[in-house]
Amino acid sequence: MATLAVVSMVMVVLGSPAVCAAETPAKPSRPAIYDERADGAKQVDAALTRAKKENKRVLLMFGANWCGWCHRLHTLFESDSTIAAKLRQDFVVVMIDVNKGHNAELDARYGKPTQFGLPVLVVLDADGKVVKTQDTGKLEEGDHHDPVKVLTFLKEFSPRR
Repeated sequence: MATLAVVSMVMVVLGSPAVCAAETPAKPSRPAIYDERADGAKQVDAALTRAKKENKRVLLMFGANWCGWCHRLHTLFESDSTIAAKLRQDFVVVMIDVNKGHNAELDARYGKPTQFGLPVLVVLDADGKVVKTQDTGKLEEGDHHDPVKVLTFLKEFSPRR
């Protein structure tokens, strides 16, 4: 009987939330890269105005803060110096939040690019015409986006000067 009591006590202790929480590290929270309150149409309008003045194209990146691949691509855009320079030189980048149907009208306006998953890229010319919709899965290599594929894509759809 004493053995049963000891086993029961061990089971209670091991099954308690405090013990389980200590064994399971909390997931690190990611910084929000998408403004979940932003009006995507206003973001695009402002980007088109700037693109026209600066002879650039607009690069829309549809995604959501919960999307791991969105964070990976965003990190590559910022951390790879060649890609970051190409983006600054030739594009106005707009991060369009589509979490829980946010900016659904913008997704529809550009042909529902989110049907390809997230993130998805849409290149617009300075007049707002779609030049290219890119399923970013085609820019991946294993567990990351391939910098060579991403840079090739950016070069191909940069404005002609």
